[in-house]
Amino acid sequence: MLYHRRYPIEFNHCDPAGIVFYPRYFEMTNHVCENFFREVADWPFAAMIAAGSGVPTVRIETDFSAPSRLGDVLDVSLEILRLGESSITFEIIGRGAGQLRLRVRLTLVHVAGTGGAIAAKPWPEPVRARLTSFKEAA
Repeated sequence: MLYHRRYPIEFNHCDPAGIVFYPRYFEMTNHVCENFFREVADWPFAAMIAAGSGVPTVRIETDFSAPSRLGDVLDVSLEILRLGESSITFEIIGRGAGQLRLRVRLTLVHVAGTGGAIAAKPWPEPVRARLTSFKEAA
């Protein structure tokens, strides 16, 4: 199963040439992940942080295939490639007007703790069940 978000390219995403400045794509991928956790895993980032945990990015690989421009609308899809004990790897693909714009492979790790005692922790069981269900529906 794929999770989708539509993402209009706005002035704030673009450089003076009117194309998306590449770091803005990383903000978009975080936006997609954050919404996925809220809508699919039923575990909003605000609830994670309030409970002393989070899902920082530990690896990101990106291929930029074509520029996106001011006024474009991207269809961004997210798929779970791998669900580990405390990690998850997503593939995020952005397309505009039927054209591949970027492909991102992104790994997040569930961590919990405070100060210097922050460490990787297994997914909470209800969250793991929802992530597994989503992945298996693919």
